Amino acid sequence: MHLAYPAVLSALLFCTGLYGVLARRNAILVLMSVELMLNAVNLNLVAFDVWLSRAAEETLHSGQALTLFTIAIAAAEIGIGLAIVLAVYRNRGTSDIDKLRDTAESHETDGPDDALTAGKTEKAEATA
Repeated sequence: MHLAYPAVLSALLFCTGLYGVLARRNAILVLMSVELMLNAVNLNLVAFDVWLSRAAEETLHSGQALTLFTIAIAAAEIGIGLAIVLAVYRNRGTSDIDKLRDTAESHETDGPDDALTAGKTEKAEATA
């Protein structure tokens, strides 16, 4: 088998995942797109490992070992990512990324400067 087939498939998977990360608004779909990109990298690692092991006749298979580590890290990443998304959904009621950008909670005053100017105007009115 030629190296071009898995490399082209990996490039298509990676581009699909990249489009999903850039275009999607739902946080769960963004996490799925990141997983798709990681799987494209895993496919490349295994394909190049097989290709290099045939060329150099090595039996180390470091690309496959690195793929196993990547799968373990991806499993941890998706677990933590889903936990964060669920916690945010419980607090905010949405998983839309555009609506989650403003993380500051609204207060009665707009900021600390407004509280200072309000205090100064009250003092000025009391002295007048």
